[in-house]
Amino acid sequence: MTSPTRDQVRAAPKVLLHDHLDGGLRPQTILDLAGDAGHELPAGTADELGRWFAESADSGSLVRYLETFDHTVAVMQNGPAITRVARECVEDLVADGVVYAEVRYAPEQHVEDGLTLDEVVAAVQEGFDEAVAAAGGRIVVRQLLTAMRHQARSMEIAELAVTWRDRGVAGFDIAGAEAGYPPTRHLDAFEYLQRENSHFTIHAGEAFGLPSIWEAIQWCGADRLGHGVRIVDDITVADDGSVTLGRLAAYVRDMRIPLEMCPASNVQTGAATSIAEHPIGLLTRLRFRVTVNTDNRLMSRTSMTDEMVSLVEAFDYSLDDLRWFTINAMKSAFLPFDERLDIIDRIIKPEYAALSAG
Repeated sequence: MTSPTRDQVRAAPKVLLHDHLDGGLRPQTILDLAGDAGHELPAGTADELGRWFAESADSGSLVRYLETFDHTVAVMQNGPAITRVARECVEDLVADGVVYAEVRYAPEQHVEDGLTLDEVVAAVQEGFDEAVAAAGGRIVVRQLLTAMRHQARSMEIAELAVTWRDRGVAGFDIAGAEAGYPPTRHLDAFEYLQRENSHFTIHAGEAFGLPSIWEAIQWCGADRLGHGVRIVDDITVADDGSVTLGRLAAYVRDMRIPLEMCPASNVQTGAATSIAEHPIGLLTRLRFRVTVNTDNRLMSRTSMTDEMVSLVEAFDYSLDDLRWFTINAMKSAFLPFDERLDIIDRIIKPEYAALSAG
């Protein structure tokens, strides 16, 4: 089967479940907002700044990778700035062919200049609404509210997510350095969300191994795994190519727990040595519920098109494979069933069929 061209991949409808708002700013926007805020940046032009972010993030260390966010968060401390970033985020996703996206960020990181948590969420929603309207409804976008695992505001953010769930917020997330900050530190927040019939995902199995994944699923009840790449540690591939799944890996596959995989980001942080050697290849072959995501488009200088093209080049994937990833993601979205099915039947399947026929 012929591999799709880059133009075909760009034209294909895409679904994005794992994308950080503060990791996707345009370099020029950072320059503009930093000037307004009096924040000092490490570079003076958009090109230089974009290069600095990519090089700083490309260190093989998750901790160093996370430090680059100091600059993006610093320029997102007032309503108009946050709204601009949110609006431009959706504009960029529309240009990349994304038809459904869940974009996450930590409201608690945007209150340094006096905004309330509600005002932060409202500012993001304003930007999303403006861009969705301008796109003529081509894209559906929802917020995921993230709590930081090294802080103690997870219950507050969980309650915020429930308060806003009928006004643009699809669910809850927890993020930050995994080592030393297990998800069970926030068990009360996850139990509250379960009682409220609310959706949540947990960053797990990125920089830390199987215990992080096990706690996220079996203690906290995560609907999805943010990254989850280290589930491969529970899979044994013999010299003859036969594969044996451990108990946890078998459970994740059997229960169809979605893996929010971010190949380019994983290579940068050292979770994988290269795209060609990324566990996504094995996990796809074994038919785990794999989804493809960008994580941080600025730091990784990536897009959904870039991510999918890199997989096509590394694994010789076809349009049918990309369609499979896309439908996996849409099935796994924190959106009502009827709305998920509508996007699959009305947009994803017909447009992939047209691309294949063309």
